[in-house]
Amino acid sequence: MTASPLPAPQNTGVVIAGTGSAVPDRVMSNADLEKVMDTSGEWIMQRTGIRERRVFTPGKETNASLGADSLRDALLSASADAPDLDLVMVATMAADMPTPSASCLIADSIGAGNIGAWDFNAACSGFVFALNSAHALIRDGMARTIGLVGVDLVTRFLDYSTFGRGAAILFGDAAGAVVLKADTDTTKGLLAQSMHSDGGGSKHLFVPGCFADFSNADDAEQRKLGKVQMNGQAIFRFAVSKFPTLIADTLDKASLDADDVDHYICHQSNLRILNAARERFGLAEDKLYVNVDRYGNTVAASVPLVLDELTKSGRVHEGQRVMFLGFGAGLTWGSSLWQL
Repeated sequence: MTASPLPAPQNTGVVIAGTGSAVPDRVMSNADLEKVMDTSGEWIMQRTGIRERRVFTPGKETNASLGADSLRDALLSASADAPDLDLVMVATMAADMPTPSASCLIADSIGAGNIGAWDFNAACSGFVFALNSAHALIRDGMARTIGLVGVDLVTRFLDYSTFGRGAAILFGDAAGAVVLKADTDTTKGLLAQSMHSDGGGSKHLFVPGCFADFSNADDAEQRKLGKVQMNGQAIFRFAVSKFPTLIADTLDKASLDADDVDHYICHQSNLRILNAARERFGLAEDKLYVNVDRYGNTVAASVPLVLDELTKSGRVHEGQRVMFLGFGAGLTWGSSLWQL
């Protein structure tokens, strides 16, 4: 079912006033993985395009600490202070504890005061879903300045052995953030969006907490509990099929052609998936930036990490149209097309 079109814009525009990011110090290369599992760096590069990723160090970096660092960076970029924020929203599937939320810890850490704070969990689509939600809150007048973070220390859920290599070669840890502000220019902000889920496909990518979480009882094993379980072929087919449809649907809602968008800021899951989207729409390389080779799949941090790199290099700037895209566990997939 196609999502309903956006309501008529209110008398408020929304701008991305600042971006930020933070990554762990530790680098894990493909050569490092060769030492602990039956794989090769050449095979990983061919299948995924990844040559290294960042991995958190227990006792040094946490989900909340990395997220707070990224938001501080975004506030600095926006020439804003933590007390200027009305809300802190965090997209994550890897909060340090079931409660308190990562957002509460981050808001406190940066000195934002007793403002509202809550987490979103839509895995790799989390930041895009939260971005659409934050825009609606500002457009409807419920907030004027929001700090939005995407952060995941997903490597805590990986099995670094030959048994878990299908997932372990893909993922890395990172955080990215934006500061969103209300603006008097009503042409700025969201042009179109699309958000979807398919819980029936959840069996292809999940982190089981007990044996009952396995759709097939024969797959249930003690060593798999608390670790990412992934049907790589099914997820690849899902992403390759949904990715172009999602782009086309979003362009159609905004009455735009593919060339009318300056940048496609995509979740960095796999280089082959990103290249398939480029070929489908005939996109130049500079329109679909790739950093999966250096960071791997960083789940909810993936999209804001790319945005921060492009913004700080001057490639993304005011006046452009940018489409944000995410897809992942849930299964979930979504878009957010902006006029900057």
